[in-house]
Amino acid sequence: MTVAIRTLTGEHDLAVGIVACLQTHGSRANWHPHLHLLVTDGGFRPDGTFVSWPAHDTARLTEAFRRAVLRLFVRLELFDEDQAASMLSWPHSGFHVHTAVWVPEDDRAFATRLARSCARHPVALERLTSDRTARAVTYRSDKSEGPTAGTETVDPLEFLARVLVHIPDKGHVTTRYYGWYANRPRGTRGKAATATADGPPAMVAAARL
Repeated sequence: MTVAIRTLTGEHDLAVGIVACLQTHGSRANWHPHLHLLVTDGGFRPDGTFVSWPAHDTARLTEAFRRAVLRLFVRLELFDEDQAASMLSWPHSGFHVHTAVWVPEDDRAFATRLARSCARHPVALERLTSDRTARAVTYRSDKSEGPTAGTETVDPLEFLARVLVHIPDKGHVTTRYYGWYANRPRGTRGKAATATADGPPAMVAAARL
């Protein structure tokens, strides 16, 4: 995201604020790893000026994300550069970026609900019922349509095994903060704020590329 926003705004020193939440579950507590990102609509220059990003392009953002993932996989030696180059030629890349949710500037209540949704538990108790006589657990999807809509009834031990795969390993952090929201920059800004009486940062629009 940082590389994409820097590239698409033409400002390569921006500090983009990102909260990344790793979710491994789908609507039926099934295995479905994906990321939820809370991202500032632009970034901060070294002098603190916020550069907004009006030229939003989901297709270009998806392509930037795809290339970043493939570069990472090559660096981790999961496959070589030739394989990565071959995947770039696929007509259907398998990558999808959903950017339909925007947070209004002053709607803190909505921002809080969205953040909680990003880090939610894999199982919603209000959608779970059990039948001790039949020894079955029924779980209702939160989707009204699509392949994961409806309900599913399984053996309790099978459902428990399904839930256990979503428990992260010891020490594994599923919510991470990057750029403007990272701990060190936040601490630096906090110390600076106590020594000055500066107001909110200035805001400018990015030039359209």
